Amino acid sequence: MSSPSADFDYEATLAACAGGQRGALHALYEQEGPRLLGVVHRIVRDRALAEDIVHDACVNIWTRAAAFDPARGSARGWIYSVARNLALNAVRDGHREVAVDEDTAAALDARASLEAWHDMADAFAWQASAGRIAHCLEQLEPVRRNCVLHAYVDGFSHGEIARRLDAPLGTVKAWIKRSLAALRECMT
Repeated sequence: MSSPSADFDYEATLAACAGGQRGALHALYEQEGPRLLGVVHRIVRDRALAEDIVHDACVNIWTRAAAFDPARGSARGWIYSVARNLALNAVRDGHREVAVDEDTAAALDARASLEAWHDMADAFAWQASAGRIAHCLEQLEPVRRNCVLHAYVDGFSHGEIARRLDAPLGTVKAWIKRSLAALRECMT
């Protein structure tokens, strides 16, 4: 996988997509396609489905490029959020459960959440702060760390996290609130 070109202008490329310039979408795919596929594959865990989702994401980016608002975030982040949201929707729509014991489920959740965090850190080039946040995340109790990662990496609602952990909704909300406060303190 090649590294992204440092001088690639994501905002200009989205503006060109909004203007109907097909070459802009091609350039965007050449720039980010492999990394988008990696992020989506990590979420859906199926190569063929991940390829379909990246295709759908490119179509969405093409048709919705005019909706991008630079005041709300970076163009590259917006592109990844389109792909990530489609992947999360696919997982929710095709949700399959496999019975495993509680210890195995907890271990899988912890590992998957940390792997997803590392993938997100790579995908968004958060190299400088990733080491600090990873250290701070590791300082949290595993169940609290999982709550934060499920909410902010996996995109689960508080209710989904409560059901997944078989914990009261209020407890999950409190864990997330306190964990975010601990992460802010750790990062300063």
